[in-house]
Amino acid sequence: MTSLAILRHLAFGLGLAVLSALVVRAMIGLRVMDTPEARKAHDRPTPKGGGAGIVVAFLVGLLLLYGFAEFARLANEYFLGVIAASVAIAVVAFLDDLHDWPFVAKLGIQALAALVAVGTGIYIHDYRIPYVGPVYVGWIGPPATLAWLLFTTNAVNFIDGLNGLASGVTLIACAFLAYFSASYGGWFCYAASGMLAAGLLGFLPFNFPRARIFMGDVGSQFCGFMIAVLGVVASRFEGASLSFMLVPMLLSGVLFDVGFTLMRRGLAGERLTQPHRGHLYQVAQRSGVPAVTVTLIHWGFAAFGGLCCLLFLQVASGWKPVVPFLTLLPQLAWLGFVVRYARRRGLGRWG
Repeated sequence: MTSLAILRHLAFGLGLAVLSALVVRAMIGLRVMDTPEARKAHDRPTPKGGGAGIVVAFLVGLLLLYGFAEFARLANEYFLGVIAASVAIAVVAFLDDLHDWPFVAKLGIQALAALVAVGTGIYIHDYRIPYVGPVYVGWIGPPATLAWLLFTTNAVNFIDGLNGLASGVTLIACAFLAYFSASYGGWFCYAASGMLAAGLLGFLPFNFPRARIFMGDVGSQFCGFMIAVLGVVASRFEGASLSFMLVPMLLSGVLFDVGFTLMRRGLAGERLTQPHRGHLYQVAQRSGVPAVTVTLIHWGFAAFGGLCCLLFLQVASGWKPVVPFLTLLPQLAWLGFVVRYARRRGLGRWG
């Protein structure tokens, strides 16, 4: 890629970031409020729905890409599938912000949006295993992809409880993913990752360190869904075995927190669909760790995941399966710290 092309792409991204910021500012004026309650970290009514700026910037960029950027096109039906699925999840999440649907209803409607993506062919076809080559998964691919899309969508949604946490993590993940995509000629993934990052860049100053507006479900569900879709696209990078592991490594902090919390609550016999404050990041904040510190720690997890991805793409094939486990090291250290700190602060119940 030439220097001139990079400058054009940066200028385009900056324009999308400005568009996102303008929409976010307009959403503050609409005053769709998120009121404080026991399971939330904020203590005063705050506007929500700022994720609309991310959605608008991404969709405008995607439509321009579809119309003018031949280099970044997938097969036509796949491209239209991404557009249709992103619109579907954005509409569902925005309505959820307005009506606060029960989790089961929300999950069912998310599944419909995910089926739009899977139904247009955006699903795992094979896993490229070192020394083995492509292993075709057949009928397992669509349901496995559906489970991945739903889990990641909700994981990012669950982690969006502190200013800048979900948005910052997703921004860092998208920046790394855009770089990897360009390195392997995955131009659609490169462009889509960059556009999502641009939308987040326009939103983040309104939310961190002090929140003038929250993303709301329209932002967190949309970001989770789109980064999950891009993870499926990244799984098809030519010449990069096990590339389906890139996005899980980038989101290692989010996926570990949510996975651990679901396992802990399930073993304790708690109803998994019931709202709670038992995520590790919430327990840390409730124990007295400043919210900004918790957010920056999670940004660090995303950056560490990105460095692990760089190593993953460089090492010999035989070592590739080992590298993803490196992302567990800071997570286990964080888990140990939170458990000990919470106990010292007398936080006996996590829910």
